[in-house]
Order: sequence, then structure tokens, then C-alpha cells
Amino acid sequence: MSILRFLEGVVIALQAIWANKLRSFLTLIGIIIGVTTVIAVVSVINGMDNYVAVKINSMGSNTFIVDKEGIITSEDDYFKKRKRKRITIEDMKAVKRYCELCEDVGGIMGGRMMRVKYGSKYLEDIHVAGSTHNYIEISDVDLDYGRMLNETDDMRGSAVCVVGPDIVSHLLEDQQPVGKRLKIGRYYYTIIGVAKSRGSFLGVNQDNWIVVPLRTYSKYIERRSSVSVYVKAAYIENMQETQDQVRSILRARRKVSYSQEDDFDIMSAASVMSFYDNFVGGAWLVLIIISSISLLVGGIVIMNIMLVSVTERTREIGIRKAIGAKRKDILWQFLVEAVTLAILGGGIGVLIGIGFAAAIGSVSPLPADVELWSVLSGLGVASSVGLVFGIFPAMKAARLDPIDSLRYE
Repeated sequence: MSILRFLEGVVIALQAIWANKLRSFLTLIGIIIGVTTVIAVVSVINGMDNYVAVKINSMGSNTFIVDKEGIITSEDDYFKKRKRKRITIEDMKAVKRYCELCEDVGGIMGGRMMRVKYGSKYLEDIHVAGSTHNYIEISDVDLDYGRMLNETDDMRGSAVCVVGPDIVSHLLEDQQPVGKRLKIGRYYYTIIGVAKSRGSFLGVNQDNWIVVPLRTYSKYIERRSSVSVYVKAAYIENMQETQDQVRSILRARRKVSYSQEDDFDIMSAASVMSFYDNFVGGAWLVLIIISSISLLVGGIVIMNIMLVSVTERTREIGIRKAIGAKRKDILWQFLVEAVTLAILGGGIGVLIGIGFAAAIGSVSPLPADVELWSVLSGLGVASSVGLVFGIFPAMKAARLDPIDSLRYE
């Protein structure tokens, strides 16, 4: 019997919606906006979560980075860390020499945007950096063909480079790149390897870069740049002890007194992920606020429209009560109408949200991953809004006196 009453209420609600199309659409706008926001933003955040997790975990759970500035969280933090002494190649060598718990130590320097030329062709704003021979281990770069930098290249300060695929496609076209010489700044460098394409992320091209040996970069491109030291702990269970040992080596070498804080930052995959989670937590808070406001407005509109509907259908309610309908039947009818309105708005919001997420994923580098739980949550919240804000109009309708209702004009 309850199923029949529910279906009857749904039919009546749909008939009321169809009879008042414009009013019904305006009623649903708040719910639609709220659910659309939830689906679209949650999809983008989930996609970013998955992407960032893969990128951060590619560092390795037993790898950490020692950097001059680390993660900057405010303007004051930026100016404070900019005053720090740079981390030098000698600092990196000291870590490699004295750290007993370190399995491998490498470094990356710089990241200048430079003009790169081949023959009469040239490219502007190419990211050029210097690295130790273990660049492929301390980055997420995979080699397509040729070879990577080796220890001899770095020891000799060789004029060689490994390039991203965009350099080849724009400057060399169909030519065999290995062995060709590029002019970077004032000097020429021989291509020894080409990396596989990594595409773009958040609008940043990840294929237009060049890396040269660390010593070469320091000598010919940028002497005063700070080195980011990549350290791989021998054992993951000794991760903290390894960090402490590296910290002691650098503090002693850089003459940091006991009472002073570190003049460098240590970042692990866990700390970077924690910072990202805090950042995303702020985005979630904004999402909740915006969605809550939209759903609150939508709920109030539903309640007002249902009150108008109760007034318009006063005689209908009186007739139904006169022929035997009970209070709970009237209450049930208007509750179902309110919930149906809200679910319909939620369904439209889900479809629009999925469309927005797909559009964002196709026209921008932002990944979008629509999760089933976000769709179900959107519909669940919409139906809850309809139920909560439909109770008062439904109770008002159920309490109407049948005789007074029949007399209503």
C-alpha cells in the first residue's frame, strides 16, 4: 500500500511540475546549481588527487629532497627563505661523502627559461636545468632513445644534453637528433638522449626542457643557482634517521648554531602530500560553503513553492479528505512532491556536473574523474533537502480542516 501511495505521489508531483513548467524550473535552480557544483568540483579534485598521488609517489617512499626554500606557504615565508644561503655543489658532495645511511645522492640546479637555437630555427622560454648523472632516478623522466648523463659527463663538465621531445619536433623535425648540436645561450651542446613525452599538467608543458650536466650548468649557465639535493635512504625504516643525519651534516658545514633553525628545508613524499592535502582541504571547505548556500536557497524556494501549492490546492485537499483521505495521506502526498522536485533538480544537476567535468577534462589539462559516490551523494543530499524543507508545507496541508477547505475560493 505504501508503494502505491508513493507512486501516486510521484505521479501527482510530476503532473504538478509539468503543469507549471517555468515555476518548477525556477524552483529547481538552487538545487541544480548546488549539485552541479558538487559533481564538477569533486570530479576535478578526485582527478587531481589521483594524478598528484602518482607524481609524488614516483619520488619513492625512501627518497627526500633538501632544498633552499622548500614549500612556501605565505608571502612572509617567501621573503624569509629567499634570504637563505644557497645550497652548493660542495654541500651536495658533503652529504654524499659523509651520509652513511644514504644509498644514493644526486642534485638538480636551476631551471632558467632560455632561448635554444638549431641552425636558423630557435625556441624561446625553454626550461634548462643542470643535473647529476642519476637524473633519471630522481625524476619521472623515461628515456626514449639515446643515453642519459653519466658520471664522466659531470666530472668533465661535458657540453652534452638530454632534451624533451618538443625540442626535437620543433627544431629538428625529421632529423636524427642524437649527435646534433644545439646553441643554448652562448655555447653549443651535443644531444645525447631524448626523453619520452609526458604531456602537460595544469597548463604547463612537460616536454619543452633540456638538462645538462650539473657542473656544466654551474660553469656556463648560472653560477649562483642553488642545488636541490635528492637523497635516497638505504632503508625505508631508517628514513627519519637518514634525514637527521643529512640535517646534521649540512648544519655543521653551513655553520648553523644550535639555537638557530635550519637554513634549508627537507621534503619527503609524505610531507609534500600532506601540504597538498591541506591545500585541497581548503578547496573542499569552499566547495561545501558554496554548495550549502545553493542547496539552502534551493530548499527555501522549494518550501515556498510548496506553500503556494498548498494554498492553490486547498479545495482539492478538502475533497480528498471528504472522501476518506487521512492526514497521513495528505502529508505523504506533499512530502513525496517536495522530494520528487528535489531529486529531479539533483538529477539535472548530476548530468550538468558530469558534462562540466567531461568538458574540463577535454579542453584543459585538468584531469576529471567522476566518482559514483559523488553522484549518489549529490542525489542523496538533494532528496534530503526536499524532505527537510517539504515537511512544513506538508504538515500545513495535512492539518487543513476539510469543511473550511471545501469553502475555500
